[in-house]
Amino acid sequence: MRALALDIGDKTIGIAASDLLGITAQGVETIRRTSNKDDLKRLGELVTQFEATTFIIGFPKNMDGTEGERCEIVKNFAKKLGTAFPEVEQIFWDERLSTVAATKNLIAADVSRRKRKKVIDKMAAVYILQGWLDSIRN
Repeated sequence: MRALALDIGDKTIGIAASDLLGITAQGVETIRRTSNKDDLKRLGELVTQFEATTFIIGFPKNMDGTEGERCEIVKNFAKKLGTAFPEVEQIFWDERLSTVAATKNLIAADVSRRKRKKVIDKMAAVYILQGWLDSIRN
């Protein structure tokens, strides 16, 4: 079982993949969104490359736990994923503060603002996936 985490944004999709043992998450890439067709094509390539059986989809709830507009956008994209990849299970994972944690980690590592902008979504996907991996192990 390998999982791909998706941090779905308007302009990018951050991608992380689990290792073969399902213990750690590694950043894969940040897809620059151009169209749903192209996004799904690239995701299909990654599903094949990593032999993914599960999408862990970052679910951007509000801080009070409610679902807002961003959640609806993510759900709509997840429907497209389900149509394109019916064999890949989907799990929504609360991603509150994943981007904040990724940003703090990159700042602590003294990564420049320009470089942070290029990798932040991929790093957020790592946090999403690692959180899920840790939860299923415990």
